[in-house]
Amino acid sequence: MIPASRLSLNTATVRERWDLRACVDGCVRHGIGGIGPWRDKLAEAGVDEAARMISGAGLRVSGLCRGGWYTAAGALTDAVLDDNRRAVDEARAIDAACLVMVVGGLAPGSRDIDGAREMVAEGLSKTLEHARQAGVPVAIEPLHPMYAADRSCISTTAQALDLCDALGEGIGVALDVYHVWWDPALAAQIERAGRERLLAFHICDWLVPTRDLLTDRGMMGDGVIDIAGIRALVEAAGYDDLVEVEIFSSQDWWTRDPDEVLATMVRRGIEAS
Repeated sequence: MIPASRLSLNTATVRERWDLRACVDGCVRHGIGGIGPWRDKLAEAGVDEAARMISGAGLRVSGLCRGGWYTAAGALTDAVLDDNRRAVDEARAIDAACLVMVVGGLAPGSRDIDGAREMVAEGLSKTLEHARQAGVPVAIEPLHPMYAADRSCISTTAQALDLCDALGEGIGVALDVYHVWWDPALAAQIERAGRERLLAFHICDWLVPTRDLLTDRGMMGDGVIDIAGIRALVEAAGYDDLVEVEIFSSQDWWTRDPDEVLATMVRRGIEAS
């Protein structure tokens, strides 16, 4: 059972209907204890105003989505590094538990995935210089291998932790069950991460069939992921913080009344997790 006070609403879950103010107010109405804003919602509200409304509502921030995308320009440019420094500053301003990093896939026109991973490692190293000074933990989110070409060349928890080992303090992982549920090494890698490097935990479900590889995630309990089993693993490793619900669902949940979505999220958090 996950009480509502321990759940966090990732704003992507209701992105089509609600701005940040509506998300904050919705969390308060439904007793949800945390929020995980995306940077577009933060920008719409203004970072300072966003910080005031979140803290004024008594919500904790499970993470800011997102930094990274180091490979998008084909090289590690000043513009990319500057954007990641801004993301760190935004995470600090709203007192986020971490800055979630979607690191980027292949560089445009490239087939060199090893080169992409080298670019990512260099980019993370440079971002960490600023993040450590700001006191903002950086959380690598490994994505499902279907996104290796266009979104993240880091596909497994082991790969993410190898980067953490190489880069040192101030960096860990954000584990989203949608991306890691299939991994036969997951239990061992969660134990390897330990509490210090388990910075965020996201839940939703994998539907069968999946109609769209990006925007057809399921509400907890509607798919095949053993959410309770994975949650038990992260809790056994010491994680006892917010559990963030992040659902991209263009054909279902994004079309519904957001209050229905949040009510279902709270109920399913209890039932399916």
